[in-house]
Amino acid sequence: MKKIGFLSFGHWTPSPQSQTRSASDTLLQSIELAVAAEELGADGAYFRVHHFARQLASPFPLLAAVGARTKRIEIGTAVIDMRYENPLYMAEDAGSADLISKGRLQLGISRGSPEQVIEGWRHFGYAPSEGESDADMARRHTEVFLEVLKGEGFARPNPRPMFPNPPGLLRLEPHSEGLRERIWWGASSNATAAWAAKLGMNLQSSTLKDDETGEPLHIQQAKQIRAYRQAWKEAGHTREPRVSVSRSIFALVNDMDRAYFGQSGKDQDSIGFIDEKTRAVFGRSYAAEPDKLVEQLSKDEAIAEADTLLLTVPNQLGVDYNAHVIEAILTHVAPALGWR
Repeated sequence: MKKIGFLSFGHWTPSPQSQTRSASDTLLQSIELAVAAEELGADGAYFRVHHFARQLASPFPLLAAVGARTKRIEIGTAVIDMRYENPLYMAEDAGSADLISKGRLQLGISRGSPEQVIEGWRHFGYAPSEGESDADMARRHTEVFLEVLKGEGFARPNPRPMFPNPPGLLRLEPHSEGLRERIWWGASSNATAAWAAKLGMNLQSSTLKDDETGEPLHIQQAKQIRAYRQAWKEAGHTREPRVSVSRSIFALVNDMDRAYFGQSGKDQDSIGFIDEKTRAVFGRSYAAEPDKLVEQLSKDEAIAEADTLLLTVPNQLGVDYNAHVIEAILTHVAPALGWR
């Protein structure tokens, strides 16, 4: 295990029990948690994107703000739903955020998951072409996005521009060199993992995966990662790809931890349907004393296969408690798993 970061879904609710009662609370606390995680030595601060929900949505202002407040930590998403995105405008936003962070962006994108509203992407002005599914549209947006991130000119310049142009076709600006190699695809199936490998994207595999064999999540994920790496090799890419898996992991080191997570009852995978056709396996949570956690996690085949572990955090419990959750893992669990 080379890198460990946190992943926040950025929930908020007006409930008195929540530390994030508004969008402002969630955004500002997300920045502070990233700063705290960097100080603790964590490697990454990642954020989920959901539309039409009381959760984090447009990621680039947040990523830019985190980039301006931190110096070392990787900053990313897991994941942006490409059904909702204009790939050219997104490339400009991503380039700006990456330049602000001095090249620390790790951008996770995907087809997305079932959303809060029916065909929400239509409200954003996007619709599949004839014969195309919404998943096809997301992949089409992705391919355009990846192409323009190369930084090659494609637009014919105006012969009478307002400002002088460089020679040749024009590219989108600002362009951030190297960002193209820091794009990740959130794959729920083995087939989409192989597709991502062919396009030269890194792989993100979450706590949910299409149930393709009936085996436990970690075994199916490990097979997915191996299939991805084989497809990467066959595609002839020269760099080493990166792979992350997400887990809910809590080290019980004090009474508050035990009160929150000591009786979680989620120590087994569960099965469900994310839509009318797709059966999925939902990964278990890990909550135990550190020595027991090390024993349990050492048997997780997907964690062993991946180079990056993303810890899902209960952001509504506030910055201080989530910093404690991260610190407990980094201090009492991660070294025994080979981190640093």
